[in-house]
Amino acid sequence: MKGWIYTAGPDSKSFQPGEITYENGIITSVKTLPESELSEEENRTRIIPGLVDIHLHGCMGADFCDSTKYDGDEVLEGMCRYETEHGVTSFCPTTMTYDEKRLTGIMKKARDFIGGNHPLKESVKGVHLEGPFISREKCGAQNPKYIKKPDAAMVERLMDASGGAVRLVAIAPETEGASSCIRSCRENESLKDIRFSIAHTAADYDTAKEAIKAGAKHVTHMYNAMPPFLNRAPGVIGAAYDDPETFVELIGDGIHIHPAVVRATFSMFGPERIVLISDSMEATGMPDGTYALGGQDVYKKGNLATLSDGTIAGSATNLFDCMKSVIAMGIPAEDAIRCATINPAQSVGIDEVAGSLETGKSADILVCDEQLNLKSVYLSGVRI
Repeated sequence: MKGWIYTAGPDSKSFQPGEITYENGIITSVKTLPESELSEEENRTRIIPGLVDIHLHGCMGADFCDSTKYDGDEVLEGMCRYETEHGVTSFCPTTMTYDEKRLTGIMKKARDFIGGNHPLKESVKGVHLEGPFISREKCGAQNPKYIKKPDAAMVERLMDASGGAVRLVAIAPETEGASSCIRSCRENESLKDIRFSIAHTAADYDTAKEAIKAGAKHVTHMYNAMPPFLNRAPGVIGAAYDDPETFVELIGDGIHIHPAVVRATFSMFGPERIVLISDSMEATGMPDGTYALGGQDVYKKGNLATLSDGTIAGSATNLFDCMKSVIAMGIPAEDAIRCATINPAQSVGIDEVAGSLETGKSADILVCDEQLNLKSVYLSGVRI
């Protein structure tokens, strides 16, 4: 496969003319070629890694937490099909805030799917628990009925039920026992690889810094469901900025965050620390109408999804479109691609297999034109 290949190693993030080869689903070589060795069509071709969405609840009428909603297929089958067709070759289906019994059932379904024989199962790289360890004050579209205090033993039970698939756990630092929960999990051999993310929180700067010190090196949909960044109260955003190892999520749909704030955030944090997410819910890819998220009705109109009181309830946009939206806001394409590929892969610890086009990694490849319009998708070397 030849074209202009995107590279995003530690020292490079650009397009170079070259050729990529793969065998048995694994990249075997990526080499640079003289531009003259590419055909006219290959010179118009842009080859980028499959996108990595670590925060999405559903799409095409399918909700990860509700297996009864998808017509004819299991929920994860429907999600995998839509996401891969839209360039997302690795994703972490994301829960909402429910009680432990329901979350356990969801974890078991994820375990069975990942361990099954579905041809698209390789795209599911783990599970993201967004709740129930969040703040009532900043619950947003989450159901406050099921919020509970952080509980390391519950995290371990859910990890066991998932077959070891939990990758990311949301937590509000100001809730009772938050930092001790993070430390307990980090010290537990079976849980040490879980990432914690500051989310749905009213925490001030000092409290957020304490959670980051304990090991929460991630911020969920920054700016949304948290205090604003103020001159004398920098809050979670200021705390994240001060820690160079902390990743921050941005929803790039053009609705959640104003383009000027997106541009300022890239200047403030740099493209190495930003993780683009979709935060998509089941209305994504569907016509306008009434849908559900976390047991609550959601009304979709265009790309806007809201609760009855007007609260934004996730997004109705896939990650590829979010990436293109951020580019249209003035972010360089190379930076936006990085934030939708290697950064999220690093943030949840799957960068050894996904997120960049390197020898030994999965052959998850997107072929695009010069304007980054998607032409074809390869998952583990198989064209979708």
